[in-house]
Formats: sequence, structure tokens, C-alpha cells
Amino acid sequence: MSSVDLLALTASLVDIPSESHHEAALTAYLEARLRALPHLVVERVGANLVARTNGGTGHRVILAGHTDTVPANGNAAARIEGDVLWGLGAADMKGGLAVMLALAEAIAKPAVEVTFVFYAGEEVAAIHNGLARLMADRPELLAGDVAILGEPTGGELEAGCQGTLRMQVTMRGARAHTARPWMGRNAIHRLGAVLQAVEAFVERAPVIQGCEFREALQAVSVTGGVATNVVPDEAVVVLNRRFAPDRTAEQAEAEVRALLAPALDSGDEVHLIEVAAGALPGLDHPVLRSLVEDHHLAVQAKLGWTDVARFAAAGIPACNLGPGDAALAHRADERVDRASLERSYAVLAAVLTTPLAG
Repeated sequence: MSSVDLLALTASLVDIPSESHHEAALTAYLEARLRALPHLVVERVGANLVARTNGGTGHRVILAGHTDTVPANGNAAARIEGDVLWGLGAADMKGGLAVMLALAEAIAKPAVEVTFVFYAGEEVAAIHNGLARLMADRPELLAGDVAILGEPTGGELEAGCQGTLRMQVTMRGARAHTARPWMGRNAIHRLGAVLQAVEAFVERAPVIQGCEFREALQAVSVTGGVATNVVPDEAVVVLNRRFAPDRTAEQAEAEVRALLAPALDSGDEVHLIEVAAGALPGLDHPVLRSLVEDHHLAVQAKLGWTDVARFAAAGIPACNLGPGDAALAHRADERVDRASLERSYAVLAAVLTTPLAG
């Protein structure tokens, strides 16, 4: 158990606004506390912060978390009731940041080298992601044997993550007066075949290293129409595909294109907007394996996409483990409880104070 009141520490972080693109005040607060620790080498890289031990133990564990939140929804201020903290980012993921900060301050001589990464821009478009920028500009700061992200998992372990892609499908038609629709071609009506194909999509649920992933394909937005008396000549639907990490991004894209092909005609377009590959569970790594075995952690697949995929792409096995319930993220009633904070702290403290053999 931490000697620090983790609930109060999390509340202090919640009370420092850090909506995406406005993380500077929180980053400065974390930087000041970390620079006061003589066992850490601290570097500020843009809006991101990296603090590392250099004790020469030979193995390195990375603990990472994002500093930004979504916009407030009447929940900007922290409120503690008993053992529960309510407030923006309490679960996603200022509780995780509080655990990281408490570990950095409490463990001056870890049994493994530790890199603490506090990065901006996770809740917005990938182009703003601070971890991606660090990997591109200062990859040496992120060298390590294994990475653990403090995303909310209730103190349990969520392994790997699914990939995600977004595709825009544009159906063409021909304009006409709605009194004489046979003289045109209704692009919105043509979307019906696309939506039927999407609805008929058969989900895979592959089990990988004991973790069951569940794929999905959903239409997430539809636009079209010219005027109330005009047959529309264009309609657009955006699709979101979630795919298990045993498939590459190229395979997932090809599957969606093949599914849509029967509904498409000359002039129609399918455009890949964004894609991010998933990450395999990595549970064969000794740190992740010991996490599960030594602490009797429940393990499940991460069905959403997280930055573990960035570490996996760099050859670093990674998992999600942090306080809070992911189902409460981004909600007006977002909250985290003391037990979840304490459990996450205890598990990660054991990782940092146990030598890694081999």
C-alpha cells in the first residue's frame, strides 16, 4: 500500500485542467515534482515528459500515461465522497498518472530500471499523439524491455489491443427532380446495399494467448442530400472496423473492400481515412507473465485501440494496467475508487522492486 493518499493525489491532478492541446499546466506540475527527485533524469520534449532511472540494473520497464482529457461535462472539479473520487479524467487517466507519480517518488532504488512517460494528445487525432512524436523524434528515450500503460483496467491486466480503421464510402448518383425520379439515380438509396453488407458482417472472435478478441464493423456516420425536392447524386457513409491483432492493417482493409465490392459501381469511391494496427497480447514476456501469475490478475483482451500498439510496433511487449473503470471514461459521472488505485499501485510497485532474471 502506498504511503501517499492516492485518492487525494488524483484529486489534485484532476483539479489541474488538461484538456487536449492544453496540458501545459499539468505537465509543468509533474515536471517540478519529478525534477525534485535526485534518482531521476528528467527531460521535457515539447508537451511531453520523460523521467528515467539509471542504476545499471540491466533491464528496463516503461510506465506510460497520457496527460490530456476530453472536454469537461460539468465535472471539471474533483469531488471526494468517502473512498470515491469524482471528476474529469479521474479514471482516464489521472488515477494512472497519480500512481506513476507516487511510484516515482516512493521507489528511489528500483530493482529494474524505470522510464516514466507522461505524454500529451492521446484523446485527439493521431497526428497530435505525444507518444508517437517521442518515438519519431527521441526513440532512445523509449528504449525498454516491456511497457505498461496506465489506462483504466480496474487494476487488472488487459493484454494487447485490437486494430482500428476508418473508411469513407462515397456512392454516386444522378440528380433529378423528385417529381421525376426515374430521370436520375438516388445515391442515398444506393447506400442500402452497403449498409446491408455491413450489417451482415460476421464477427470473428479469435482467442490469442488465452485472450478472446471480438472484431466489429459499424457504420458511424452518413451524409447526403441536396434539397427536399432533388434526387441526391452523392451519399457518404463512414465505417469503423475493429480487427483482432492476428490480422495486419492491410488484411483488414482488404476484407472490408471485398465485402463492399458487390455494392459498388463505376464512379463510387472507397477511401481509407485512418488505420492503426493492433498489438498481440505479449503474455509470453516474463514481466507480463509474472504480473498475471504473481498477483492472480484477471486477464482479458483490450477490444479498443490503445498506445500499447505503438510499443508493440517498436518491438516492446506492452499491456494496459491501471486504476478505474474504462466504461466510465468520458462520462459526466467519471470516477475512480481508492481500492482500484491502491491495487494498481501495489501491483506496479512489485514489478519495480522485483529483479528480472534472464
